[in-house]
Amino acid sequence: MPRRSDEPRRDPTGTRRGSSRDTGATEGESRADEAGIGGISGARAYTPRGRTVREERGTPPRSVGAEQRRTPRSTRSGDPFRPALQVLDGGRAAARSGRRDAPAAGRGGVVRTVAPRAPRDPGGDEPPPRRRTTPRAPRRADRPAARRPSRKPPRPPKLADSRLRLRLSTALTLTLFAVIGIRLIFLQAVDAPAYAGGGVADRTQKVELPAPRGAIYDRFGEPLARSVEARYVFADPTKIEDVPGTAKALSPLLGIPVSKLSELMKPRKLEGGTTSTFAYLARGVEIPTAKQVTALDLPGIGVHRDERREVPGGDLAANLIGFTSPDMDGLEGLEARYDDLLAGQDGRRVYEAGLGDLNAPIPGGYSKTTPAKPGSSLTLTIDRDLQFKCQQILSRAMSTQHGATAAAVVIEIPSGEVLAQVSDPTYDAAKPLSSDPVAREDAATTFVVDPGSVHKAITYGAALQEGVITPDTTLPIANSIKKGDTWFPDTHPANGKRMSIPGMLAYSSNVGTITIADLLGRDRLIDYQKRFGLGQPTGEGVPGEASGRVLPANEWSKSSEGSVPIGHSVDATPLQMAAAYAAIANNGTYVQPHLVKETIGPDGKRTPAPAPVTRSVLSPQNAVALRTMLEAVTTVDNATGLKAAVPGYRVAGKTGTGLRMVDGEKQPGEVSSFIGMAPAENPRYVIAVFVYAPDFGGAAIAGPAFRDMMQFTLRHYRVPPSAAGSAPKFVVFPR
Repeated sequence: MPRRSDEPRRDPTGTRRGSSRDTGATEGESRADEAGIGGISGARAYTPRGRTVREERGTPPRSVGAEQRRTPRSTRSGDPFRPALQVLDGGRAAARSGRRDAPAAGRGGVVRTVAPRAPRDPGGDEPPPRRRTTPRAPRRADRPAARRPSRKPPRPPKLADSRLRLRLSTALTLTLFAVIGIRLIFLQAVDAPAYAGGGVADRTQKVELPAPRGAIYDRFGEPLARSVEARYVFADPTKIEDVPGTAKALSPLLGIPVSKLSELMKPRKLEGGTTSTFAYLARGVEIPTAKQVTALDLPGIGVHRDERREVPGGDLAANLIGFTSPDMDGLEGLEARYDDLLAGQDGRRVYEAGLGDLNAPIPGGYSKTTPAKPGSSLTLTIDRDLQFKCQQILSRAMSTQHGATAAAVVIEIPSGEVLAQVSDPTYDAAKPLSSDPVAREDAATTFVVDPGSVHKAITYGAALQEGVITPDTTLPIANSIKKGDTWFPDTHPANGKRMSIPGMLAYSSNVGTITIADLLGRDRLIDYQKRFGLGQPTGEGVPGEASGRVLPANEWSKSSEGSVPIGHSVDATPLQMAAAYAAIANNGTYVQPHLVKETIGPDGKRTPAPAPVTRSVLSPQNAVALRTMLEAVTTVDNATGLKAAVPGYRVAGKTGTGLRMVDGEKQPGEVSSFIGMAPAENPRYVIAVFVYAPDFGGAAIAGPAFRDMMQFTLRHYRVPPSAAGSAPKFVVFPR
């Protein structure tokens, strides 16, 4: 194995030879270095065998200049493992300049390994010379730099800055992620409800939860109208396979003709061009009947929860209560007037459901239920039993009349509560659609008439209050009196005799009343008409109440001075006149008549109705005096109100005969009336009866009807009879 070039060699004689790195150099070599002879400083070249080239060839040393320019030769063999020669790199610059002097003594040279050079073989058998692999020694500062060719190295091509590219790509990447992140935040936090809502809307179903409508009770809590659970039957025309057969199967159960059912089941287009998938066949169907429909299992026919308005009394107080639509909307009467209170607020259930056979609520899906808020109920002042009896009495009395209209009102004293309000004709509120619109009107509040002689109590009351007359006043009364171009006669001629005030009331003297009105004056009479409640609605609670009319002073004519005091040229309703007499019975205090006693909330809380409007019209003394004088109407011989007397009770009242005007035109026949109070000494109830009869037969109805109604009312409420012999004795023509 070849030795390293720097390893010490031994010659054949056994003597150890050092390398150029060996500090034990020969004395001759040291002197040569010191003398500057030769281009090699402090080192000798050795052959691989440990001998120098000179020693190998046996030639003397060459001059310094020649040795400095000598290039090591490689052997002809081209051995790649032959170590390179170690030469002293210290005289290259001098060699190039032709200088032969050696470096100064004492300076150490730098040993450099140089690969042996050999002549290139033209045949290319030997490998190219190896490049120098040992690093160059640093150039000493005290030596001149070696001359090099003045060739300028080519400038390298300008390359892109990789650091800038990295920064730009990083910024773009971060910006992209930031934009995506911000968008995700908006989608998940800001826009999420909108997207989620849009998806939920496509798969949600809504079910209406109808709010039960409040009931209407009488004063004792008996139902006059209430809602009961029912069912409605509907059809999907797109799913019905046999229309005639389906209609024929449903007709007996629903009570609807086959032809009508077939028409309802026919396919039809809606406004948007889509095909209708729903049609009501029947509303308010009783539950047992609905079960029978379901049992038929007819394609395209369904049943769902509904509500039906039930009126237990049928026509009982129907003109007051009114009725509702199949959708439970109030249409007439109190049902319409208090619809917002009675209806309540419907609820709703919204939930996610599947499609097709999976049409059922999705567990864990969206579900929201808004409970229905039931409507409040009304408690009226009406007494159901009294209402029924009064309605029965009036209906029986009107059975002989054709085209007649009647009304009766019962008011409690002193509360002003309406205990009964009757109209004839009437209708069945449970089946309103088949009734006559005229029969559905409440005659007590919409029947506007000339009240006639019942108005005279207002004239006498005003005269008493203003001091024009006293209970003891007497006046000479002629058989007739002329005002303007109109004569006003009396039915009971006095022939100019002096007549007492009770006598004038008993015989309903037109002449006496007009004479007292002349003393009272037009303006004061108008003022008392308004105080007694004429010319404006009472506000009782029934919708559509007429206001009537008081003739203004500037419209009075000469004849008006005669017609107005006796109840003509005046428009009033039966309820207005009943309220005026209630003020007389209530010691001169007017109390607004009202129908609603209280409201009952869904939670059962009872709220009394607002207090009625009250005002003073007459003093108690004058009211008592007028009441007493009105008793003459039912007690004096040949008086106009004898048929209205109630056995065992003192009755104060007044008869009346008026006209009915429609659109300013006088209607045939007349309006007969009687308004009275009992017991007269301490009135508890006021009843007014008005009858319009085209054939003039109303007078025979009003008085007896009042008597029967008052008698039942007093007994119904157990009012004790008047004391025997307590009725006053009246003199019509005092001497």
